[in-house]
Amino acid sequence: MTYTSERETPVGRVLLASDGEYLTGLWFFGAKHFASGLGSARQTKDLPVFGPVGEWLDMYFSGEEPDFTPPLRLRGTDFQKSVWRELLNIPYGRTATYGEIAKRLAAARGAERMSARAVGAAVGRNPISIIVPCHRVVGANGSLTGYAAGTDKKAFLLTLEGTPLAPNP
Repeated sequence: MTYTSERETPVGRVLLASDGEYLTGLWFFGAKHFASGLGSARQTKDLPVFGPVGEWLDMYFSGEEPDFTPPLRLRGTDFQKSVWRELLNIPYGRTATYGEIAKRLAAARGAERMSARAVGAAVGRNPISIIVPCHRVVGANGSLTGYAAGTDKKAFLLTLEGTPLAPNP
């Protein structure tokens, strides 16, 4: 069974999902891949895990860097999960490019190279927005390329973190 709850944020309403113990999803309503992977067997319920998620979001949207990560369970392919774990390593207020993430993953796997496009596809399927910070991934020239919830939300989140934005070419 999957449990869900909704929450308002300064950039729109989000849907939270949990397996009862861990946060398994956080999507902006209207985003591409919204609620991807959630089956029809779900129930709206206020679970204990949603408490720390709410605290994290409150800290984040007040302009503070949260000093903890709520309990997460990432569900996807092994490759997707490796990309999403890399996202968790991008510091608050900083960005990384798809190519930089591809290079780190290739090095970790002992491979000569890895496709930045494959990394981009995995980033786009991130099921836990904001907390797993896919908004911190930018194009090679620093541009705000693709964000499932829209580049306006991506710009808002990066600005909130004090990240300088590159002018769009």
